[in-house]
Amino acid sequence: MSAAKKLPKILDPELPNKKYSARESWRAFEIMAEFVEATERMKEITPAVSIFGSARTPPDHPYYKLTEEIARLLSDAGFSVISGGGPGIMEAANKGAYKGRSPSIGLNIELPHEQKGNPYQDISQNFQHFFMRKVMFVKYASAYVVMPGGFGTLDELMEALTLIQTAKTRRIPLILVHEPFWRGMLAWIKETLGGEGMISPEDLDLLQVIDKPHEIVEAIFKHYETRGFEPSPAEQQIMQFYL
Repeated sequence: MSAAKKLPKILDPELPNKKYSARESWRAFEIMAEFVEATERMKEITPAVSIFGSARTPPDHPYYKLTEEIARLLSDAGFSVISGGGPGIMEAANKGAYKGRSPSIGLNIELPHEQKGNPYQDISQNFQHFFMRKVMFVKYASAYVVMPGGFGTLDELMEALTLIQTAKTRRIPLILVHEPFWRGMLAWIKETLGGEGMISPEDLDLLQVIDKPHEIVEAIFKHYETRGFEPSPAEQQIMQFYL
């Protein structure tokens, strides 16, 4: 018996699943529609800062209160604040921005657990696809502020680091908040990734660690003091291939 005849019917190359193929084609259109809708809703919100952190942080936690303060200062300084739109640190970011003078934006993702939209959003955009949501976080951000968090927070941070390192997007401030939380990761990046030549020495400069809210705002303004917040023509040329 041939190898092909041993395969389950759904994998048999002589019997393609036409229904599945049609669904995948329509899914591409759903992704396009999601991108267009989000782009139209967010095109006027720059300059903006994306804030990330754990969905599991309760409102009485110091991380929550610190995030709320940072977001409020950023909002009053003229930055729209973008979060994942859910509970925990995301809620704190939206809440702080909501109290400020600039828009509070939530990019919500549909999940079977944890994620439920918080009520502190001037603009709320729902996503079915993680990768499309991540594009929006990067596309409109003039800076990333990364609070303590889990896998999702690390995913967003590493996405931004990779895009900047590979010159697929412009360089923006990537600010880690609460040094004790990030200390072990930063040491590993320096000693293991750097020590074994997995990254270049200058890649370590892509990250900043700042714990005081007002210094975070100052660091973002300092990054842009000799240029505007909008991407330059050269940066726009780079970004079009990913964003």
